[in-house]
Amino acid sequence: MHALTQEMDRRWGRMFQQLVDGLDLPPTQRLRGEGLMEAAVLLDIHSPEQIDDAMEAVYKRIVGHGFAAEFGAEWRRLFPFPQIPAMARRAPVYPSTPE
Repeated sequence: MHALTQEMDRRWGRMFQQLVDGLDLPPTQRLRGEGLMEAAVLLDIHSPEQIDDAMEAVYKRIVGHGFAAEFGAEWRRLFPFPQIPAMARRAPVYPSTPE
């Protein structure tokens, strides 16, 4: 396995686990992961489809279902390559005034 592939897998795993654990995911982690994905395509190590399949396998292992179950069958239309669909759950909002 290529070192870049191993690093992408490691980063995806860390990102998805942080989200499952309810922790913050700094945008820099996601953006750096996306940069690695783009580099893998530019260096002709993997195609975008191969990267998507590998990323989804990590997601399924950690979350228990694929991207389609979370975002719909057309999830890549919402998150064009190389975007990683790694978003924290919306925080609960409590009113600060009685109105």
